Amino acid sequence: MHTIDDISTGLLAGKVAFITGAGRGIGAAAARLFAAEGARVLLAARTEEQLKTVTEEVRAAGGTADYTVCDLADAGSVRAAVDRVVDLYGRLDVAFNNGATITPPGPVDEVAEADFDHLYTVNLKGPWLAMTAEVAAIRATAGTGAIVNNSSVGSLMGNPELPAYGAMKRAVNSLTESAAVTYGPEGIRVNAIAPGGTMTEMIRTWERHSPGLVERLRPRIPLGRTADPEEIAQAAAWLLSDRASYVTGTVLRVDGGARA
Repeated sequence: MHTIDDISTGLLAGKVAFITGAGRGIGAAAARLFAAEGARVLLAARTEEQLKTVTEEVRAAGGTADYTVCDLADAGSVRAAVDRVVDLYGRLDVAFNNGATITPPGPVDEVAEADFDHLYTVNLKGPWLAMTAEVAAIRATAGTGAIVNNSSVGSLMGNPELPAYGAMKRAVNSLTESAAVTYGPEGIRVNAIAPGGTMTEMIRTWERHSPGLVERLRPRIPLGRTADPEEIAQAAAWLLSDRASYVTGTVLRVDGGARA
């Protein structure tokens, strides 16, 4: 875990950050990293026990963090979570829309309608609701800022195993690009990252449904391995930082070269 020596010189020094899906995986890694890089962080997810654990880890390392329970399928919950960060810290500078859900893999004609609707609600409508609230909060407080949406390399091509998931993530890419064009003139940058195979609970769940998934992925990755969640969080941190001040509207592959 990161420890904090001098947060005043970190990549996100002085910024207030909001992270969805922060209870585990990439979101939890982002919470630890953003705080170590100097941000005050509000963690949001559905599972309070996980949020509490990660928040305590951040604080133990010397960071500033709090959490709020948030359901991306509930518009009021999303708006309340973004309002909470402003109530706590007085402003919002950056946001990482990482939260997402999964459904069982399978071809297009075998996707259950309820699963499709659930993926739409959480993985597409959820980021849209969050972005809308985040832009309003940034405008009202910091004035300028940055947003990163977590997409997937599975959105960049045909995705026969996870067609609905890939479709929602591709739509997130489009929302990202549209928002970048819309809000760029007022100094709000919007980007996305597209992670490849990353060792999170999500990929382990897919592995249970599709045995051998990770072993099938590895030969397609030039770096020869899956990613650690912190490696994905590092890309998000850079895009949210002032060091990426001329980057907006991009979907950055963080995939070990898998789509090169």
